[in-house]
Amino acid sequence: MKKKREKIRFSKLLKYVLVGFVAVLGLVCLYFRSTSAPGLRRSDEESSGSDGSDPVLGGFARSRDFDDLFEDQELNPEVPKSIPICDMKYSELIPCLDRNLIYQLKLKPNMTLMEHYERHCPPPERRYNCLVPPPKGYKIPIRWPASRDEVWKANIPHTHLAEEKSDQHWMVVNGEKINFPGGGTHFHDGADKYIVALSRMLKFPSDKLHNGGNIRNVLDVGCGVASFGAYLLSHDIIAMSLAPNDVHENQIQFALERGIPSTLGVLGTKRLSYPSRSFELAHCSRCRIDWLQRDGILLLELDRLLRPGGHFVYSSPEAYAHDAENRRIWNAMYDLLRRMCWRVVSKKDQTVIWAKPLSNSCYLKRSPGTRPPLCSSDDDPDLTWSVPMKACIFPYSAKMHQVKGSGLVPWPKRLTAGSPRLEDIGVSPEEFHQDTSIWQARVNDYWKQMKSIVQKNSFRNVMDMNSNLGGFAAALKDKDVWVMNVAPAHMSARLKIIYDRGLIGTVHDWCEAFSSYPRTYDLLHAWKVFSEIEEQGCGVEDLLIEMDRMLRPDGFVIIRDKSSVINHVRKFVTALRWDGWLSEVEPSFDGLSASEERVLIARKKLWDEEACRVCLKCFHHSLETNG
Repeated sequence: MKKKREKIRFSKLLKYVLVGFVAVLGLVCLYFRSTSAPGLRRSDEESSGSDGSDPVLGGFARSRDFDDLFEDQELNPEVPKSIPICDMKYSELIPCLDRNLIYQLKLKPNMTLMEHYERHCPPPERRYNCLVPPPKGYKIPIRWPASRDEVWKANIPHTHLAEEKSDQHWMVVNGEKINFPGGGTHFHDGADKYIVALSRMLKFPSDKLHNGGNIRNVLDVGCGVASFGAYLLSHDIIAMSLAPNDVHENQIQFALERGIPSTLGVLGTKRLSYPSRSFELAHCSRCRIDWLQRDGILLLELDRLLRPGGHFVYSSPEAYAHDAENRRIWNAMYDLLRRMCWRVVSKKDQTVIWAKPLSNSCYLKRSPGTRPPLCSSDDDPDLTWSVPMKACIFPYSAKMHQVKGSGLVPWPKRLTAGSPRLEDIGVSPEEFHQDTSIWQARVNDYWKQMKSIVQKNSFRNVMDMNSNLGGFAAALKDKDVWVMNVAPAHMSARLKIIYDRGLIGTVHDWCEAFSSYPRTYDLLHAWKVFSEIEEQGCGVEDLLIEMDRMLRPDGFVIIRDKSSVINHVRKFVTALRWDGWLSEVEPSFDGLSASEERVLIARKKLWDEEACRVCLKCFHHSLETNG
């Protein structure tokens, strides 16, 4: 009898333990899925008297110096065992382009100048500190090249553009997929035919817009879903497709989902984050931009970005309509561009093409006092990080004026030939070629490290978070990928070398969030990025969460940095759900190596908010079985 009572008592105790365990697990899951806040507030902020009602919560505590941080790893309280999941309403969060933040911070941007579409980042105490979830039903994206023409509707569940632009053939909803016929506002019959028409207007050989490799980099302003840029790729042309997060807020999201080089941006009050003389051609197809505003400041920004002799393709009613208002705009625009020394090289049907001068000769012949004026000689045209636009013309250097052109060889030779502007940044041709060789060897090593897991079409959208001279991207020339080369703000001058190589990129400060939708890159490469932001006093953990936001499920990160950084990052891998596949090695020493450098490669898992419910169901079943 005594043994029977003990057995019953033990059974009850076991049941209570299991019930308690399930309750704790449920609380943990509720915590992860909490809708009252997308993250955790730092302990120093909790003591500041906040009532906790704000849905935008702070980032992690700033890390101490990495080398000190690991003197006692076991007692390090800054490394979480888990990171909370944001509420589903944040599934498309872009922290620095969040108009709710503008309202919450009571900012008053000038809407007529498009300031509300420019970057406004949350202060450190209001940063999101949670993992952005994928939308319900999210699937691994369709791989390139099929993705050019179709994407999963569940990944971007927005169909208003298909309805609004149905007569222009932008996109069509087709069951579980969204298809892209290749149309646009001014090329209903397809971007491919439109590109051929432009080639004929310019009388380029064989109707090829690349003009024997002399046109490589294109800026497409107000790009829609980037079909123009998509069809340029077959012409060996890479376009930076640009559009704001405006009333058509998902157009760039569609472009990136398709695997087309593109980014969020707006011609507002600040320079675009590209160096001077980066593009051979700028394109605007009904881009809804008032080019005459503020003494033509937006056209002058295009002038800054175009290379000598570069073209501006303008397809819009002002170019062909005969009503009084469109004639007024055309005449004013023609007069302004004439004073800027641009000339019309072709005009047909709905399109006009201007060309920028090859040298300073026209500028020197203008009458005194002609507007717009030439920019001051101490104004650096390559500074772009949060720099206001100016309504002035940047003349060419004496060397470029004499050469009467950019001095670049045609693509693809320019990828490895070395830019004439290397001298501007103090890099010799020998150093440039050495950098190219080193990165080719490094990328080969990465591929050897990943060959057991990487499939042929695993990558399409790639980001190099610290691009230097573009060697990493150049080493991928034989892969069917494109690379967003990111130059840190303090190294922005080097970005012009990347554009001179026929690559694309942007300037950014990694202490802030990047201007991209969540889940837009298949591979992020971070060389010395963490060491550099740690030296600036910025949060390494904040950057890890930002990288997770940009990274697609099943995507990879390659982090190359000093050992203490890798040790610290590795402690977050499980909390970030980057443990789908892991590899860590000590790489071969080369001319760019830092002391004790290591390489960590991790793969992000595909997860969703159902995960906790599955765990609860499992333990409920266990409880019933034992009860």
